[in-house]
Amino acid sequence: MEGATVTDEDLDAARSGDDAAFERLVAPLRRELHAHCYRMLGSTHDADDALQDALLRAWRGIARFEGRSSLRSWLYTVATRTSLDVVEARGRRALPMDLGPAATEPVVDAAPVTDVAWVTPYPDTALAVEERESVELAFVAALQHLPGNQRAALLLFEVLGYPASEIAEVMATTTASVNSALQRARRLVAERVPPVSQQRTLAQLDDAGLRAVVEGYARALERRDPAALLSLLSEDVTWSMPPLPQWYRGRDDVMAFARAVPLGDCGSWRAHPTSANGQPAVALYLDGPASRRPGGPSGVHRAWSVTVLTLRDGAIAELTSFVGPESFRALGLPLVLD
Repeated sequence: MEGATVTDEDLDAARSGDDAAFERLVAPLRRELHAHCYRMLGSTHDADDALQDALLRAWRGIARFEGRSSLRSWLYTVATRTSLDVVEARGRRALPMDLGPAATEPVVDAAPVTDVAWVTPYPDTALAVEERESVELAFVAALQHLPGNQRAALLLFEVLGYPASEIAEVMATTTASVNSALQRARRLVAERVPPVSQQRTLAQLDDAGLRAVVEGYARALERRDPAALLSLLSEDVTWSMPPLPQWYRGRDDVMAFARAVPLGDCGSWRAHPTSANGQPAVALYLDGPASRRPGGPSGVHRAWSVTVLTLRDGAIAELTSFVGPESFRALGLPLVLD
């Protein structure tokens, strides 16, 4: 759209205070700007707030936009600076692995930790295939360990293809500072992100192979089948459940937890395969003790968790179960299954 006659007309109108013209300008870029805010902040909710604030700032400043850069670049500048303000105000988000070592015994009645800002899943259905690698869970979680300036520099350079000199303008710093930030950021991210992305891993699986893993996990939970679940897991599998702080590593400890909690006497599961963060996922609904009638199960399954699956060599290497209805809302999933 940018560069077409209607865009020039809308730009002139927006500079004169036409909010409808401004909306026409930003509408084609809204989705990718939202994804950028999510990468920066690790939270769909924070991305919603940051994008809203960024577009408000852009609307108030559109009269000063001189067109020396593209409108897209200018909006990314505004969105990046807005996200940096959020990072400074709210700090970084985390996953349970960031808080401490893996649990060695299953915790049956774990309490959520509410004073930690947790990473949240991201809806990927509107993303192009080539964009999904940049919202993969491991990458977004690794970014949270970077200071805001390093986070922004890495995303602008590696994901969006900005030259270091232009990043310096966006961040009001020098090219030398940007290059230094990039060097430090790459080093830390390389330590935390697997060398093979989930997009490459999934591309190596045919549809039948991927479906077998995802549906196998779903059916194992619904049928309470520990042998079926065990057959899907890698030797070094991990399972985490934010906002619960405990996490488990290795088949033995993961299966001990599974037998005690999701495969135990917690109620009836229904599973709905979906996707998040460019990865396969399963939305789990529970008709459990909290939702039972006195006479038995209610027949209504309520949103419990969205489990994002990380695969390696055809097996599940990580299960990240985001517990609570907020993840269902973020992914546009129903909260109740009858």
